[in-house]
Amino acid sequence: MSFNRIMLLGRLAVKDLWHDRMISFCIVSSLVAVIAPLLLLFGLRFGIVSQLQNDLASDPRNLEIRMLSSGSYDQHWIEQLRQRPDVGFAVGQTRSLNTLADLQTGSSHFIENAEVIPTGAGDPLLGELEIRHENGAVLTQEAARKLAVNVGDTLTLRVSRQLEERRELGRKSLTVEGILPATYFNRTAIFTQPALLMMLEDFRDGYAVSALGTSSGNQLSDKPRRYARARLYARDIDQVASLERDLRAQRIETTSRLADIENVKSINRVLGVIFNTIAATALIGCITSLIGSFIANVDRKRKHIAVLRLLGFTSPSVGLYVILQGCLLSLLAYVGGYSIYLIASQVFNRLLAGSQATDQMLCKITMAHSVIAIALTVIVAILVASIGAWRAINIEPAQSLREV
Repeated sequence: MSFNRIMLLGRLAVKDLWHDRMISFCIVSSLVAVIAPLLLLFGLRFGIVSQLQNDLASDPRNLEIRMLSSGSYDQHWIEQLRQRPDVGFAVGQTRSLNTLADLQTGSSHFIENAEVIPTGAGDPLLGELEIRHENGAVLTQEAARKLAVNVGDTLTLRVSRQLEERRELGRKSLTVEGILPATYFNRTAIFTQPALLMMLEDFRDGYAVSALGTSSGNQLSDKPRRYARARLYARDIDQVASLERDLRAQRIETTSRLADIENVKSINRVLGVIFNTIAATALIGCITSLIGSFIANVDRKRKHIAVLRLLGFTSPSVGLYVILQGCLLSLLAYVGGYSIYLIASQVFNRLLAGSQATDQMLCKITMAHSVIAIALTVIVAILVASIGAWRAINIEPAQSLREV
């Protein structure tokens, strides 16, 4: 079939639809009544689930897997954790007693028993903040407020021990390289290089640690370092379950926010079932209505189609003519349905804006979703119109014109 013949069929299809514009309007309206609610329903499902998933993914606390019990792990075990594809960050931790220290700036600002947390490059909790120097540290917002310090200021970390019935103090001067907002961590704490925690542990274990200003105590040996646990984060929320399961298989008691993650996945599954059921029911009804409309339209135009056949249009041309009309009507219906969706989605987002914790839209679809939706609309239109086209192809010109 030549290009000119296809263009001619297209012009005839458009003129015929315009001539019977009331019938065309009724068919388009029936399609809009299905397309607009489906787009709105999908937009709500996608917007709500996307917001929940984004909130989960953006909160580093959801990636954390806490080791509840203390053990004895060497550096090789920590390195094996880091090399796992489902691990995003891992660093060794000392015993809980050795993760506390006093912080001081001057004589008027003092914090007793602040948490000392090891960190490193890629720490999800710190985000873009990073400790670049050996004596650098990142303070939480609460700690910075109590100490009245800003980035670039110095503070003193103090730790005490009882050695041979005398009390000794170890001190180390640290520079504040960043302040962590209270969004995900609002306790009084300081993030430092892992080496500093090992110094605190050695100091409390009675060893001489010159970096803390003490020369008394036993000399450090060259035995490999051992860790009581690890600070561990999964690479993404989908990896939390498998990582926690593997740790428990090693008889390591853990805790995480897996329940919250599973709740969001359950909501996604439930909304998916609801949407798919409604969409399938609406689609079946729409297809049934379209089949009846196209068959009735073809029967109503039997004489017109017979004339086309007598003018030299072949059976494939007549079939393509009917399919083109179906596609044009479906495209018009999609434009109308999408326009209604845009208006309704704005209404939803404005009405629900006051109850949202974020500025994200609760009802939205992406450009990819729009393209897929229009492609499905055209495919359904072609399949349904093919039934009418088959009926049109079987029309006998002589029999249809006998009544003229």
